[in-house]
Amino acid sequence: MTTRTTRRSTLLATASAATLALLLGACASGTDAGDSGSTSGADTNDAGTRTVQSAFGETTIPADPQAALGVYTTDLDMLITLGIPLAGSQPIRSQGYTTFPSFFDQDALAGIKSFENFPEYNYEEILAAQPDVILNGLGYDDELVTKLPDIAPTYSFNGFDGRDWRESFAEVAEAFDRVEEHDAWTARYQAKVDDVKARLAEAGIDPVVAPVGYGDGEIIVSCYGTPCLVFKDLGLKISPLVEPEEGTTLGTEQLEQLAGIDWAFTSTAPDEKTGELDDPFAELAGNGLWAALPFVTNQNVAVHDLEMVYGSPSGQYAFLEVVEKALLP
Repeated sequence: MTTRTTRRSTLLATASAATLALLLGACASGTDAGDSGSTSGADTNDAGTRTVQSAFGETTIPADPQAALGVYTTDLDMLITLGIPLAGSQPIRSQGYTTFPSFFDQDALAGIKSFENFPEYNYEEILAAQPDVILNGLGYDDELVTKLPDIAPTYSFNGFDGRDWRESFAEVAEAFDRVEEHDAWTARYQAKVDDVKARLAEAGIDPVVAPVGYGDGEIIVSCYGTPCLVFKDLGLKISPLVEPEEGTTLGTEQLEQLAGIDWAFTSTAPDEKTGELDDPFAELAGNGLWAALPFVTNQNVAVHDLEMVYGSPSGQYAFLEVVEKALLP
C-alpha cells in the first residue's frame, strides 16, 4: 500500500519482553479472552465458539463476541458496521490522526478510547484492551498473524491484497455470522449509488475523473483504494492515466498530461493541530503548467480524508458522498 510503508516493529518496540510476559500471563489467567486466547485445541463443540476458515487456516472465535478489537481502522469500521460489540479501546493510525476518522459511526465509538497502532504496532495496548476476539486485516504482516492469537482469538485476512475490499468484508461477515448486517450495508450503499447515478444522468453531468496525488515533487494518478471503486459503481469515465498497474507518475514539467481530467480527487491526512484538510497541491501554486490545467482553473479539486482510501464500509460510503457533493449542484 502506498502510504503504509510497513515498519514491522518487534514486541520490544512497545513493551519489554518482561512486560509482555506479565500481560500475557494476566490475560491467560484472569480474563475470558485469555481462556480462549489460542485457537489451538479449541473445542469446536462448545456452543460459545465457532470454528471458521480464514486465508491463514482454521481458527476458532467466540460465537457472540463482546469485546472485539480491530487492528487497523478499517477493521474497526467493519466491526462497527457488523454490529459487533467493541473492546473499550481501539487502534488508530498516527501520521496526522489523534482520534478515530470523523466519518465513522461516532455513536458506536462513544466512550471508546484510542491508541496509536500504525505504522508501529502497540502490542501492549492491544493486550490492555482485553479483547475477546481480534479482527486483523493486515494479513500481509507475518509477525501480526503469528503473534496476535497469543493475545486473543484472531481472524486474519489481507485487506490490501489488490482485491475489492468488499470481498474480504463479505468473508468477515460470514465468519462472524453477520451476513444480515453486511447485506443491510450493501443495500444502503447501492441505494445511494443508484440515487447519485440517476441525478448525474438527469443533469447531464459526465466528467472525466481521476484520483490525483502529490508528494516529493511528483504527481501520481492511480486507482489505489476506494476512489475508482466508487467511480466505477457510478459509471463515471476515469482518466486513462490510471490504467498502468502502478498508475502514472509525472514530474512537475509534465503536468500538461493531466489536461484531460475534468475533476481531480485527492486525499490528505488532517492537520495535527487544526484537524483541517489542507490543500495537498499548495506547492504547485506557482507552476504555470499546473495553473493552466482545466480542473485547476475551474476549481474542480475535491480534497478528502486519507482514511477514506483504505477499504471499509464507512470509507467507501463517505467517498461516495464526496463525489456527490463535488459533482452535483
